[in-house]
Amino acid sequence: MKYFEDIDLNIALCRQELDDLKQHLDNKNELRERRDVLPFFRERRHLSAFIGSYFPYIDQFDKIAYEYDIFGDFKADLVVGDSNSSWYGFVEFEGATENSVFQFKGSKSTPDWSRHFEHGFSQVLDWFWKLSSQEYEREFTYRFGKDFAGYEGMLIIGRSQDLQPREQDRLRWRRDRLMVNSKHIYCVTFDELYSTLNTRLTLIERYHVVNPDESL
Repeated sequence: MKYFEDIDLNIALCRQELDDLKQHLDNKNELRERRDVLPFFRERRHLSAFIGSYFPYIDQFDKIAYEYDIFGDFKADLVVGDSNSSWYGFVEFEGATENSVFQFKGSKSTPDWSRHFEHGFSQVLDWFWKLSSQEYEREFTYRFGKDFAGYEGMLIIGRSQDLQPREQDRLRWRRDRLMVNSKHIYCVTFDELYSTLNTRLTLIERYHVVNPDESL
């Protein structure tokens, strides 16, 4: 896909799809990217769009694309955009197994970052490289508009239950401190994704109970 679909986020549908994610995680200890992850999110457009709430400059989540073609060289699993702020979030999904984020090697007592994690992270780095190389080309303007403001990335991988407290701290530190070309790459587990989106959607739902006539 080279172009974005418009989406009008429906809070009720988003809640239903987020509840589906909770059930999906409760029913499966491990998630395979091609079998359990990509089809799941592709079938849930409102939940996918709401992932854009992770990016601070995306408020409307009104543009969405799956398997987004990045100028012929790469494909992003999901891209969420805001037509008002002209910001975009590029999302890479990986699987969730015991060794998705960290893995022990040899007799070392401290696990290394896993090849799955580094592969996913490197995917996002390559997207950034390609986007940066094309930013001043006409095709870039055709795709993102003349008011394009910027983009950030996200890697969703692994389960929180498979991380010891020290490794949870390592993941948070990498997520909070590391920037690439002045851009964040938000690295979260599927459980963190659910928890954060649930908190944010609950606040929106409560607001709309008090202000039912206001749009998102």
